[in-house]
Amino acid sequence: MAFTHIGLLCSGGDSPGMNCAIRAIVRSAIFHGIQVTGIKRGYAGLLRGEFQSMNLSSVGNIIQRGGTILQTSRSPEFMKPEFRKKAVEILKAQGIEALIVIGGDGSFNGAMALWNEHNFPVMGIPGTIDNDISNTEYTIGFDTAVQTAIEAVDRIRDTAHSHARTFLVEVMGRNSSAIALKVGVCTGAENILLPHEKVNHQKLADDIQRGIARGKESSIIIVAEGPVAGRSYEIQHVLKDLYHLDAHVAILGHIQRGGSPNADDRFIASQMGNMAVECLIADKYPSVTVVQHGKVVLTDMANCTTKEDHNFVQYQKLAQTLSI
Repeated sequence: MAFTHIGLLCSGGDSPGMNCAIRAIVRSAIFHGIQVTGIKRGYAGLLRGEFQSMNLSSVGNIIQRGGTILQTSRSPEFMKPEFRKKAVEILKAQGIEALIVIGGDGSFNGAMALWNEHNFPVMGIPGTIDNDISNTEYTIGFDTAVQTAIEAVDRIRDTAHSHARTFLVEVMGRNSSAIALKVGVCTGAENILLPHEKVNHQKLADDIQRGIARGKESSIIIVAEGPVAGRSYEIQHVLKDLYHLDAHVAILGHIQRGGSPNADDRFIASQMGNMAVECLIADKYPSVTVVQHGKVVLTDMANCTTKEDHNFVQYQKLAQTLSI
């Protein structure tokens, strides 16, 4: 099908590099003579008809900016078939013939439903700092989020050493281990507590005490946030009440989502944005641009509609070995 007009939106949590993908999509489409309409605030904005015509000026000077110029949101309404039907009607009324979605597995499930229920052409680009989408080794924003966390932990370690303290540093990622493991290895953390494992407080206390016994005056414990942020406070209380160990909590939170994307996120997002347009033109949809074996390639969207904690789990043994 020869497309003359495509739509573009970001959905779910923002991540550094989304603007790079937006820029690449708009410029690639214009190169091929295709009109682009940006949809503000994700699926929720689509249902409200929040459209913005995109041109070369729209994406000027955004490659270095964090977040997304189109903004994003979550839309519980979009989970209902009647609202997806309404969304397709709105898209067609605007003359939009295909939709590119930048987001996570939930965003792709919504896009897949548009295809399955209404045969509306869709493409996906994985954008989430959690790096937890099935069938891809990498998602846009992950590396920048990790670098932001590493810089924060390095600063915290200075304070931990100066005051001879133990710090529980909580990083984002929900049920994904990726951020915690990479940050833990790269900062030389003494322990990494993953979201899918029950905390062994006795072992944690023994490890801290063993370090103290050999003259170690400070410790950094990386805590993956899990389903609910703030689990570090419970761990802190157990260490204090049962093992008489003082630990300070630092929850990095949303600083990991913001900030200028690094070179890897810019480069990969730019490739993915261009590939999404090229694949729409070639009628290769519904698909998602993914990273496999270190290269940006295409896969069926049905392969990317679930969360999967497959990235970096293989490095858990490395982290344990180096933290003795």
